[in-house]
Amino acid sequence: MMSALTGILYAVLAAYLGGWYSGYWSGNFSLLLFILTMVTSAYWLAERFHFAPARAKAAADLLENDAKRRQNLAAQGIARVDGDVEGARQQILQQPWWMDWTAGLFPVILIVFLLRSFLFEPFKIPSGSMVPTLLVGDLILVNKFHYGVRLPVINKKIIANNEVKRGDVMVFRFPPDPSIDFIKRVAAVPGDEVSYLNQKLYINGQPTAVQPQGDFYDESSMSYRPLFEEKLGDKAHKMLVDTQRHPLFRPDTAFPFQDNCKYSPEGVTCKVPAGYYYMLGDNRDNSRDSRFWGFVPDENIVGRAFFVWMNFGNLGRIGGFN
Repeated sequence: MMSALTGILYAVLAAYLGGWYSGYWSGNFSLLLFILTMVTSAYWLAERFHFAPARAKAAADLLENDAKRRQNLAAQGIARVDGDVEGARQQILQQPWWMDWTAGLFPVILIVFLLRSFLFEPFKIPSGSMVPTLLVGDLILVNKFHYGVRLPVINKKIIANNEVKRGDVMVFRFPPDPSIDFIKRVAAVPGDEVSYLNQKLYINGQPTAVQPQGDFYDESSMSYRPLFEEKLGDKAHKMLVDTQRHPLFRPDTAFPFQDNCKYSPEGVTCKVPAGYYYMLGDNRDNSRDSRFWGFVPDENIVGRAFFVWMNFGNLGRIGGFN
């Protein structure tokens, strides 16, 4: 019965992953990892307190019955008895496949769940919105506890830590679709008035310090783009602004506190409400960010991005970044 139940569970898992991979539905890896942890822990507890003791008792009974049989035969004058029960005993004690592939995986899944939920989570850069800071294909680490400890799946903060600062590179759940993770730079925090007018960023009425840095070769478009260094917060970072373009910003969809924003041909000005943040991509003219879909609520924060741990196309990318 247990082997059939385990087979059904694995079939459901395979169907879920297959549909997720094929795009039939969007998956939630945090929820999946939580469910796997709970299911394998149930098997592990059942193995530790029921199935393993039952197998040990059956093996002990086998040895006891064999000893009684030999004793009875010896009483009848039969000293030599054929048969060795050790092989049968080892077979009884052996863990079945369905337990090996559930309870046996529990410690590994638990460690992954704890590390990913409370310490560090890997993230792959999917687009060029953060060029030149982060390139497509960069594999980065996200510090999950930098802004506080949050319960997995429901993402509720239970222990506060560092405050979100302007200039932080943050991974967050995309407000219009929380099943998708986004990465942008924090441009403004609660209470700030942020403006992006004529391709210039203003915080509380003051323009950010920007210095030209020559040209940057954009591999995606195979062209050179003007490179700038911007001081946003405590540290400077590189960014791209295409001075030949003058995009118009309009909301992609209605968003909470949209009345806090004013759109014009020059750009957009917003007052950041309490508990929300305003996010921009470093590739300012190639980024769908808060200028289009609004503010990011605190409960959507995943963590602070801080390190590129691999880029298979360019190993020189490995290291920290601002």
